[in-house]
Amino acid sequence: MDYGPLIVFLLSFYLFQPDGDDSVGTLVAIIKSTGAFIVAAIAALIASKLLTGRISKMLMLSTVLIVGFGGMTILLRDPFYVQVKPTVLYAFFGVVLLIGWLRGKAFLQWLLEAAFEGLSQEGWLKLSRNWGFFFLFLAVLNEVLRESLSFEDWLWAKLWVFMGLSFAFTFVQLPMLLKHGLDPERKEGLVEEEPPTGA
Repeated sequence: MDYGPLIVFLLSFYLFQPDGDDSVGTLVAIIKSTGAFIVAAIAALIASKLLTGRISKMLMLSTVLIVGFGGMTILLRDPFYVQVKPTVLYAFFGVVLLIGWLRGKAFLQWLLEAAFEGLSQEGWLKLSRNWGFFFLFLAVLNEVLRESLSFEDWLWAKLWVFMGLSFAFTFVQLPMLLKHGLDPERKEGLVEEEPPTGA
C-alpha cells in the first residue's frame, strides 16, 4: 500500500507525457499525474481503513502532505511542490525521531503503532535513532536528485532508488533487533513493518 500511489504516479506520467521535447505537454502530464497521485493516496488511506481497520499516523501524515503539496502543484502549475514533498516528509520524520531519541523516547514505536515482539526499549531507541538519520539522508538525497535529474528521471529514482535503499536499510537493522530481543520468528515480517518511504 505504501508504494501503490507512487506507482500510479509513475504510470500516469508515463501515459500522459508527450513525445519529444514539449515543455508545455510535460507540464500538463505532471499536473494530470499529480491528480492521479492524490486520488491514489486517498484510495490507499481508505483501503488501509477497510482492510486493517485502522490508519497509521505515518500514512495519514503522508497522505495529507501528498494532497497539500500535490494540490499546490496543480493550482500553481509548478512541479516543485510535488517534488519537494518527500523532502519535507523525510526531514520531519528524521527530526522527530532524533529529538525523541535524544530525550530517551522511542517515537518510532508510537509512529508505527506496531511492536516488534520482544524488542527491548533500548532496541526501540536504537531503531528510532537509525531511522532518524536514514530519513535525513533520504531528505538530502531527494533534494540532490530533484536538482540534478529531469522530472521523469527523478520519478523513476523515487521508486527504484528509494525503495531499494529502504529495503536494504531495513535488513541491515535485523542483527541489532535480534540482539535486543526481537523474536526470531518475527524477522520475516520486518519489511512489512518498516516506516513508509515510498510516498
